[in-house]
Amino acid sequence: MEKLKKNWIYYFIMFIAFYLVPILIKDTGSGMTILLIVIPLITLITSLIYGLRNTFDFVYPLIVAILFIPTLFIYYNTSTWIYIIVYSVIAVIGELIGKILQKK
Repeated sequence: MEKLKKNWIYYFIMFIAFYLVPILIKDTGSGMTILLIVIPLITLITSLIYGLRNTFDFVYPLIVAILFIPTLFIYYNTSTWIYIIVYSVIAVIGELIGKILQKK
């Protein structure tokens, strides 16, 4: 629980990315840009910083996945369920890159 409190800012940034950024979607083109470029980029950068400052764990990608699930029903449809996995994998990759950079 202490680790969750310590890293609340990372979860908050992901919350903003998942719940406030989709408000900018106006049409299919902007929706695809946000889903395929903007949110993955925010996820990667946040995960990279998380990996630089923390030890590697699977809690962060799991929380990223859990945070995204309700957005399927708020902004998207069930065909976007694959993004739960995609964003979690991006979070793992960002964490791993952060750990590699931390060691150097």
